[in-house]
Amino acid sequence: MNDPFEPAAPRPRRLMVGAVALTRLSELMGDVIADFDGRANIELIKLGFEDAVRYLHRRGGHPPFDVLVSAGSNGAYLKARAAPPVVLVRPSGFDLMQALTRARQRSARIGVVTHVSDMPTFADFRRAFALPIAQRAFVTAEDARQCVSELVGQGVEVIVGTGLVTELSEQAGIAGILLYSADSVRAAFEQALDLATLLRARGGDARPAVPPRARRSGPRGRETEFSGSSRAAQAVRQQVTRCAASDATVLILGETGSGKERVARALHAQSPRAAGPFVAINCGALSESLLEAELFGHEEGAFTGARRGGRPGLIEAAHRGSLLLDEIGEMPAPLQTRLLRVLEEREVLRVGGIRPLPVDLRVIAATHRDLDADLRSGHFRHDLYYRLNVLRVHLPPLRARPDDLPLLIQQLQPDLRFTADSLRQLRGYHWPGNVRELRNLLERCRTLADHAPITPADLQAWLPELGQVAVPSAPAPLDLRALLAAHGGDRQALARALGISRSTLWRRLRQSGEADN
Repeated sequence: MNDPFEPAAPRPRRLMVGAVALTRLSELMGDVIADFDGRANIELIKLGFEDAVRYLHRRGGHPPFDVLVSAGSNGAYLKARAAPPVVLVRPSGFDLMQALTRARQRSARIGVVTHVSDMPTFADFRRAFALPIAQRAFVTAEDARQCVSELVGQGVEVIVGTGLVTELSEQAGIAGILLYSADSVRAAFEQALDLATLLRARGGDARPAVPPRARRSGPRGRETEFSGSSRAAQAVRQQVTRCAASDATVLILGETGSGKERVARALHAQSPRAAGPFVAINCGALSESLLEAELFGHEEGAFTGARRGGRPGLIEAAHRGSLLLDEIGEMPAPLQTRLLRVLEEREVLRVGGIRPLPVDLRVIAATHRDLDADLRSGHFRHDLYYRLNVLRVHLPPLRARPDDLPLLIQQLQPDLRFTADSLRQLRGYHWPGNVRELRNLLERCRTLADHAPITPADLQAWLPELGQVAVPSAPAPLDLRALLAAHGGDRQALARALGISRSTLWRRLRQSGEADN
């Protein structure tokens, strides 16, 4: 029983979030803030650029902000100059489709002006709408003014864009349609609260803690081997041996589940850096703000409760070792720019810091995406691609090396036995999830099988997917509704079938307008 005379423990201070925006976006943020009243104190700051930075410095005795929320060029400006970390409002593909629909109701002569970090795959939407839509991207406010002026001169009658762009459009005498939606603002606030909570929790720990989605370890025996006796597997092992001797950056390409992390560990284990740390992080599993905090760390004073010296990020944690950036193709454009500096200058600038810190590490990047297509669409930076693609290892899919199946089965589940016909059936399967899918199916067989060899009838009963047509790994957005219905609305099952993470599937569903259905 609690002692009524014992002083109560002090309540933790509520999370403080600053929402920095101008014009229409500030109005939209004001409408959404009420949804978060019970979770944080959110102050709407209707200022931009230098004025916003001056206000943040003048707040004095007020409780400091844990994190800021902003967008576009205003957000980019704050990220470079404000002490608290900044979460950017990101328009989704669905936001753009809605904005274009509203714009089309006004005129067929439409322009789109976005900040450079927004909507890099706009070309897909332009083809889908079959409209004469001109797109421009800007960095500074003056760039935005020039973009609007140029489009007006070309006869554009309505412009879709950021809050700054809509204001400039109306000043030029044409209609402006705001690109952002209330859902995108809510998502940014959710990310901001997640980041603030994470930073508060780690405020008393100055050690380079590794988050659950990042892994730091040394070589782990067989996990550093690319198994198989086929020519394709032997060729991969030969490539790994040659690349490991160099300290150059390596790009590993391969489908989901094909063994990219295993090959990265092999590169580290066979390199002169084997005694150093091996640090891995999945760039597609974290929001932009969390990924930035984990990779680059934060400086002293970057958030409330931070200890002296700040907190190192994973780049610093990989000093004198190797850093695996898994699913590098999912890295947001602003972080691609920061990573490029690390590769070129061999130094890292923490969030809120002004003094770069030298780092000595080898970067290994991996992706299942078609980076050539991402380069053409603008989703991935050309200069970063050239820095990563010094050495390249391409992993064959499991369907291209069916003769390796018996060895893989023996390594993964040595107690399982298959008849010749059942092995023939396994060899004929497409294996869209590659070795990861094989591991999961063998685990199911181990659970259901007795001591007798597994027959084709057993496979048909236990593994019905072996008789199905493989689902493509990157469907067009219009296919997602049918695929989700085919899986009974089970998003986790659909993500597993597609060989992608649930967060990636959720983003694709949002872009196709299916996330809330």
